[in-house]
Amino acid sequence: MRRIDFNVLPTASSELARQINRRIVLNVIRNRQPVSRADVARFSGLQRSTVSLITEELVAEKLVVEGATGRLPRGRRPTFLRLNEHRAVICVDIRPTRISLGLANVNGVFIAQEAMPTPAEPARAIRQIVERVNKLAASQPQYTIDGVGVSLPGRVDLVTQKLVFAPNLRWPATDLKTPLEKGTGFSVELENAANACALSEIWFGRAAGFTHLVAVTVSEGIGTGIIANGQLITGQNGMAGEFGHVPLDPAGPPCRCGGRGCWEVLASNTAALRYFFESGGKKDSGLDETLGFQDLLTLAEQGNVLAGRALDRMAAQLARGVRMIVAGLAPQAIIFVGEFTAAWNRFHPIIDAEVRAQNISGKPITFLAAQDGATARLRGTAALVLQKHFGAVLPQKEQQTVGVYAASRA
Repeated sequence: MRRIDFNVLPTASSELARQINRRIVLNVIRNRQPVSRADVARFSGLQRSTVSLITEELVAEKLVVEGATGRLPRGRRPTFLRLNEHRAVICVDIRPTRISLGLANVNGVFIAQEAMPTPAEPARAIRQIVERVNKLAASQPQYTIDGVGVSLPGRVDLVTQKLVFAPNLRWPATDLKTPLEKGTGFSVELENAANACALSEIWFGRAAGFTHLVAVTVSEGIGTGIIANGQLITGQNGMAGEFGHVPLDPAGPPCRCGGRGCWEVLASNTAALRYFFESGGKKDSGLDETLGFQDLLTLAEQGNVLAGRALDRMAAQLARGVRMIVAGLAPQAIIFVGEFTAAWNRFHPIIDAEVRAQNISGKPITFLAAQDGATARLRGTAALVLQKHFGAVLPQKEQQTVGVYAASRA
């Protein structure tokens, strides 16, 4: 039985009811656009008069626009509603080697994208991001910018909003939010990359029907974003989901977090490259340590045996960590994000077989590869910003946790 916390329980005021109804209408329009007012009332269960008042407000705020008119055998022709695609979010994805930026409209469609190398010093990175964001906004004056979303390879403290744990980025604890907001004039939302990917799949991807979902991002490291009961789980300090730093082999290779044999040093892109070089792949291929993970995928596809074995070993270690997630969280689905999904036909059978052999719940788990792993992090930051319009209405003290239930279920 769920305990009611009266310290954060919102009162059932008319304003709260209005906010909830507004989000319901917005999400019906988002999920079924173009849609008439009558159909919004039918799908939402709200009275037509309520829908009419809310939609007029949304049109006046330019969140929703009116489009074509429909045809009926008799009576007044309905006017179809859709989201205003000239409302947009500037998306920033910070990774250890590069920073990607994009402008995405309210439907998650990218209008522009660019990238730059990641500076070693956070202060320099902030200056360059501010410059790029301002130029991007100025180059697209027809779009109204709702804010800037930033995806990070680490964790953000929910109280201070500082980046506090990013071992692969090698930055100290850093306040990104304040200088980015000051330099751009836009509101800025920060989130861990795996959490951003989970939001991306719930809002724009293949996981809209799941309320128990884990997103696993695989790159230089491994991150996990957890959706449970339709809510993004952050924990008391934003650190929930750091399965990548759970040791699977205490005698294994050192990890940048200070531990040894963490899941990410055994199953990341970097681990696969290490397996390849340790097996003599450097001599076999005639390549040096500048070989990247994409090159490894290409070698395996071309039939290089050692490259294939390195990827298979990576897949087996991925499966070990996935077993831990399945046993601990019992999700309906796990969605994988990263370059390795280009070889999903190789990885999926290994992961599926390993989990099936050890699945204590007996419930089937759906394994999915993100439709576009290259932009999942960016697109997730768009959802992060847009949730202020579409997400569930939360008490003030809970607003650090991103509400996705209403958006995913409407």
